[in-house]
Amino acid sequence: MSASDAFSALSIAVLTVSDTRDEASDSSGHYLCTALQEAGHRQADKQIVKDDIYQIRAALSTWIADENIDTVLVTGGTGFSGRDSTPEAVSVLFDKHIEGFGEVFRAVSYEEIGSSTIQSRALAGFANNTVIFCMPGSTGACRTAWTRLIAEQLDSRHRPCNFVGVLNTRRGH
Repeated sequence: MSASDAFSALSIAVLTVSDTRDEASDSSGHYLCTALQEAGHRQADKQIVKDDIYQIRAALSTWIADENIDTVLVTGGTGFSGRDSTPEAVSVLFDKHIEGFGEVFRAVSYEEIGSSTIQSRALAGFANNTVIFCMPGSTGACRTAWTRLIAEQLDSRHRPCNFVGVLNTRRGH
């Protein structure tokens, strides 16, 4: 086995954006924490913040500045109802946008929920060499995003390419 064939565990933080969920009712955040650990990654932190642009940015900014956190998974606030403001809060922090994430998420989500997928403003990008994935707040949407897209892109063994090489440059690997 070559070095490129070895799994590289990442340090991942999970942020739930919700005006109504708490630790007991945060099924999406709990799903993501379980999924990342089952994949062999480390859970660096988990928080729940209100759907408020500045609370979202504050939590993300702390993690983006932390050289020990490689990835942030954000669930919630990507729709059009009420105070949904995750895209507005997060997109301005990106150094580079990953347009394909939202596009492909909606394409695979269409198979599950039909045209309702157009109401998702899922997005992703890099900020300070930290990759951030923002997905809807439903556990089903988080499962779709994790199993169909994110897990492979955070697996150093996935070919032809993955994001681990970019993330490892942050830590000098």
